[in-house]
Amino acid sequence: MQNKGLIKFFAIIFALVCVYQLSFTFVANGIEEDAKVFASKFPKEIQTQKEVSYLDSLAKSKEKVFLWNTYDEVRNNQINKGLDLEGGLNVILQISVKDILFGLANESNDAGFQKALKDAKTNQKGNQDYIDAFFEAANKANLKLASADIFGNRNLDEVIKFDMTNAQVEPIIKQKVLESVESAFGVLRKRIDQFGVTQPNIQMLGNSGRILVELPGAKDVDRIKKLLQGTAKLEFWETYKIEEVANYLISANEVLKTTEIAKKEVVIDSTEIDSTETDSTATDLDALLTDEKDSTAVQVNPLFDKLQITQQQGYSVLGYAKVADTATIGNYLRRKDVKRTLPNAIANVKFVWGKENEKTPGIVELYALKRTGKDGKAPISGGVIVDATDTFDQLGQPAVSMQMDGSGSREWEKLTGKVSQQGNAIAIVLDNIVYSAPGVSKGAITGGRSEISGSFTVTETKDLANVLRAGKLPAAADIVQSEVVGPSLGKEAVDNGFLSFIIGFSLVLLWMVVYYGKAGFYANLALLVNILFIFGALASFGAVLTLPGIAGIVLTIGMAVDANVIIYERAKEELDSGKTVEEAVNYAYTWKGAMSSIVDANVTTFITALILFLLGTGPIKGFATTLLIGILTSLVTAVFITRIFLDWSLSRNEKIAFSTSVTKNWFKNLNFDFLGKRKIAYIVSGILIALSLFSLVSNGLNYGVDFVGGRTYQVRFDKAVSAPDVAQDLVAVFESAEAKIYGNDNQLKITTKYKVDEEGEGVDKEVNKMLYDGLKKYLPSDLTYDNFVNLYEGKQVGIMSSSKVSGTISNDIKTNSLWAVLGSLLVVFLYLMISFRKWQFGLGAVVAVAHDVIIVLGIFSFFYTILPFNMEIDQAFIAAILTVIGYSLNDTVIVFDRIREYLDYNSSPNFKALVNKALNSTLSRTINTSATTLVVLIAIFIFGGETIRGFVFAILVGILVGTYSSLFIATPVMNDTMSKKEAKKMAEFKKED
Repeated sequence: MQNKGLIKFFAIIFALVCVYQLSFTFVANGIEEDAKVFASKFPKEIQTQKEVSYLDSLAKSKEKVFLWNTYDEVRNNQINKGLDLEGGLNVILQISVKDILFGLANESNDAGFQKALKDAKTNQKGNQDYIDAFFEAANKANLKLASADIFGNRNLDEVIKFDMTNAQVEPIIKQKVLESVESAFGVLRKRIDQFGVTQPNIQMLGNSGRILVELPGAKDVDRIKKLLQGTAKLEFWETYKIEEVANYLISANEVLKTTEIAKKEVVIDSTEIDSTETDSTATDLDALLTDEKDSTAVQVNPLFDKLQITQQQGYSVLGYAKVADTATIGNYLRRKDVKRTLPNAIANVKFVWGKENEKTPGIVELYALKRTGKDGKAPISGGVIVDATDTFDQLGQPAVSMQMDGSGSREWEKLTGKVSQQGNAIAIVLDNIVYSAPGVSKGAITGGRSEISGSFTVTETKDLANVLRAGKLPAAADIVQSEVVGPSLGKEAVDNGFLSFIIGFSLVLLWMVVYYGKAGFYANLALLVNILFIFGALASFGAVLTLPGIAGIVLTIGMAVDANVIIYERAKEELDSGKTVEEAVNYAYTWKGAMSSIVDANVTTFITALILFLLGTGPIKGFATTLLIGILTSLVTAVFITRIFLDWSLSRNEKIAFSTSVTKNWFKNLNFDFLGKRKIAYIVSGILIALSLFSLVSNGLNYGVDFVGGRTYQVRFDKAVSAPDVAQDLVAVFESAEAKIYGNDNQLKITTKYKVDEEGEGVDKEVNKMLYDGLKKYLPSDLTYDNFVNLYEGKQVGIMSSSKVSGTISNDIKTNSLWAVLGSLLVVFLYLMISFRKWQFGLGAVVAVAHDVIIVLGIFSFFYTILPFNMEIDQAFIAAILTVIGYSLNDTVIVFDRIREYLDYNSSPNFKALVNKALNSTLSRTINTSATTLVVLIAIFIFGGETIRGFVFAILVGILVGTYSSLFIATPVMNDTMSKKEAKKMAEFKKED
């Protein structure tokens, strides 16, 4: 081997870099253990708080804890652990393009524009973006997008002119929407950075308007969801006093008497509601509302029976109502017949509810805001805020202090001066909820300093100050997919993953020594270096290590021996032909020896892993990342590191036989007629495919929420439970629900589609509460709702993890998965056709892969109701299918390479004999690689944990079927589609080369 010194130098440098990168992980883990020891001295209920406090104080101290690095720097350079290993939250947020368009149109009330917005949502097709659906609806309705009533307004007059066509306006609006999504991305990043979560990951997903947020280690899920979804639209409004609005409320009540008295249920005709007015009762509070219908009481005063009016004059609070009644009251006040009684003096009124007070839970205040501007907007918006801090007011209650910029300070001075003279108040409104409405008694306030106070906790003021500093979102952000994993489940996953890693790794090391002797020992040393390189690369690139990622590493270990096996088997052949050990090794490392087979096999596997990386998210991307890194490092270590050890051994005149006394005669002088048995293989495969297709048609597949949408909970109980009984009870609660044993009989996987497409923190809380109530009789009597849903270290009962996928995103996942499989097949077909210069080679490989995929799907279809572990078709299953595709192709390419090699040396070949010879000569490699990989997979299947058992089972089945198909399907199909004339012509062409 040339340049051995240079290769050794770079190998040593790379190893040292990997050790250095991994050292951050060891140091960070040590510090975290110190924090746990420190926290253990305190009562159990505050240990987590003390642990976090210990680490935060160390991060803020800037003390050097490792070489010249602070703890914060050490923590940021350690291997990132994914959600399933550390617990935490993973969400995909959908920025509302509809809201962005509404804002770009200056909140236009144009009827055609409003209808186009609605029709776009209704008529949106498949993966079509909402904005394209909107343009279709607008063009169908013959809307002029550049009109002053839509996008030709004063906010866009610099880029959109009145005489522009719709085709000219569309790219401008698309760019503006993209800028708004990027703005939302920036705002969310600021919020997350200020929240203080360790190693957050936030990224835009293409141009879809979706943003992925991963927060490993996060425990307060509801708080984080609120932080992410809050628009933070801050406004300052003048308020009306009760005496200015009281007569209207009395008139409204009189109008309502004519239609509402004596009704057993309040039914509002939607045609009687003014749809042009936006009110908080119909939007932000909807998630908190419940219908209360009294079937016996007769209403005397429809409005005042639900709204308790303030009696004292001068108050800006009009009255009080139950949260449950706010929707009905809002509908009353928006009715056209009621609004016709509005006096001119308050014709511009806007009714908004206040924030629920902890002292009077379930009760909120009603305010009347003045629309004084021409556009009906607030006099001052949150855009003028330059800083916000959490503080305490004069009464010692938590509050948020805000500082305005120069223009905001001037407007604030005007507004406070005006309010001071009139004796009313200024309502501070955040996301259409009044947080406080202080009066101004001492004249205009200068300096631009203001304060929000009210019923706050210290945590709430910290979060509120955070979102105000970060700025408002340009549109609503809805959670369309979420996954929550508790820290206890994460710790179990780490333990299971580590155990499967050790067992799988040990078995591979043992087999290599048993089969190849001293050469196997050198391959094992290279394998150890390979593991170092993989983890070092993960740390260097900031990649996220997940449980499927660990499976990917363990699988890579099984596949890493493949290159060494190919080289060693080739060296054995050369030794048998009479060459010396040194000549055999040298030839095995040439392109005509083993290198062409190794490169082709790794390229095909790399292609499938790359497609998986590009289309996957979360844990699946983690699996693809480790697989990609593993393929590259395995190639380097097998080709260069093992060669260094072999050359060192040869330089010392050591005897290397590439076998042991037990294995030296294995697979020698084989002459099995594979092609002669192809008809039997075709019949067997035909029967299996027919049975698979029959099962797929009759039984279907067990689609997970990734593909059909829904909510999934992993719930652990303190004793064994009956899944059918639980399912029956939950159907009564949710109308549709499933419950299956998940691993042990005291753990269930519960799935429901209840309100999966409704967004908001309130909806999630409602579903969680319904789940708790539905499971209450199976839970310990002392388990509270908070302990049932909250995540904490050491949790043994309750929700251990949960996920939600909306119907919209599940369709996208399904489509992307289909393209991933088809795309990998197409790319590999083209690669093999170009590499082997005959389409028959590509066809044989693709037919074999299609055969493997259909049979794996058939097995999952037939057995998902029988086998006692999860066999859902989800993103993890697609990852398994792509892995099977890569592995099956790997096997097939090795055989094809040997056929190509034999053609090089035979001018008039008996093509069938050459194909059989190639299959027999590569059989030891096929069996060895399959055996080592299967041993590793069995270790993962048994010890890797329930969450990846179905995933590993799919790969296990796929490798068994793939090994069979590479021998009995791929090569026979290639042979049967290639005529003898073509084979001879190909041989002659190769000889000329």
